[in-house]
Amino acid sequence: MTLALNHYLVLAAILFSFSIAGIIINRKNLIVLLMSIELMLLAVNLNFIAFSHFLNDLAGQVFVFFILTVAAAEAAIGLAILIVLFRNKQTINMADINEMKG
Repeated sequence: MTLALNHYLVLAAILFSFSIAGIIINRKNLIVLLMSIELMLLAVNLNFIAFSHFLNDLAGQVFVFFILTVAAAEAAIGLAILIVLFRNKQTINMADINEMKG
């Protein structure tokens, strides 16, 4: 069985829907929110790769490379901020973190 473009697009739509559901349903845990954002980026990357493959164009793969680079930096910075917040507040609950004073 050969996989067509619509198979990849449906899979990416399902992954994107799961990430939106993860953001909407669980707004308390910061780690789950970060994982949902990463899943959203992976769904978009799957679309780029699928279109790049079926159109025989490398531009989509180049975009994916840059998106993954930015996502890795975002994850590293986000986890560093999470560690600092946990050290100060002793929790990663978003309701407690929301009450930050600047």
